[in-house]
Amino acid sequence: MSNLKNKTLFVSGASRGIGLAIAKRAAKDGANIILAAKTAEPHPKLPGTIYTAADEVIECGGQALPVICDIRDEKNVRDAVNKGAEEFGGIDICINNASAIQLTGTLQTDMKRYDLMHQINSRGTFLVSKVCLPHLLESENPHILNLSPPLDMSPKWFGPHVAYTMAKFGMSLCVLGMAEEFKEQGVAVNALWPRTAVATAAIKNALGGDEIMNISRFPEIMGDAAYVILTKDSKEFTGNFCIDDNLLAENGVTDFSQYAQVPFDQLAPDFFVPDDLEAPESAKNS
Repeated sequence: MSNLKNKTLFVSGASRGIGLAIAKRAAKDGANIILAAKTAEPHPKLPGTIYTAADEVIECGGQALPVICDIRDEKNVRDAVNKGAEEFGGIDICINNASAIQLTGTLQTDMKRYDLMHQINSRGTFLVSKVCLPHLLESENPHILNLSPPLDMSPKWFGPHVAYTMAKFGMSLCVLGMAEEFKEQGVAVNALWPRTAVATAAIKNALGGDEIMNISRFPEIMGDAAYVILTKDSKEFTGNFCIDDNLLAENGVTDFSQYAQVPFDQLAPDFFVPDDLEAPESAKNS
């Protein structure tokens, strides 16, 4: 499949950051984007709403349908998916990007926050995928893409923030299970994860302000990496846990300087990247 022209994407958490970057990259081909997120009014700490995101998608050349959607609410998700499918005549791609983060240990994690992370990350991903799947099964090249990490069972990823790790790995377990479950029906289910921190509002708020933003890659690297996955044959590319720069290098990208304002050796590493998964030489030299 060469491009995403006239394909319809349902993107959770689409009002900013990585979700919006994926939406805008698809929009450059003339894709239809269902922008599902909770932010309808401007937030004091978070840039963008579903409506400003829709404007950006249209400016990139796509069609946009902003829908207010809390992925913890089953009726809300069903209504949003149905509205998008009716608007564009179906859904071809489901992007599970919405996520909640809190990097605290067991004694410092209150159960309200624990529940929020699990309701949005693992349960929300399962729910959105489940509701999109009847439409995906009618598509000729259907994809589910979860923004979740490789299933690396190293204790170092669990010890400092077990609640968050469990919630993110729940998204990855959806990839493992659904890829196998829907393999014969041709629905691709893959995961994409960044090697380094990505300059998003979530990272800024969770890890400490502008300093981390300056040593993070731009969200566009995830938009470009997602595009590579979504334009592959769904019957041939499924069940993969992809790291952004490895995937891009394998598909011909040689200049990674476009994705950051500092050299590779100054970038902040992300969580959950296995120690034995080396960065491509082209990324190290950028």
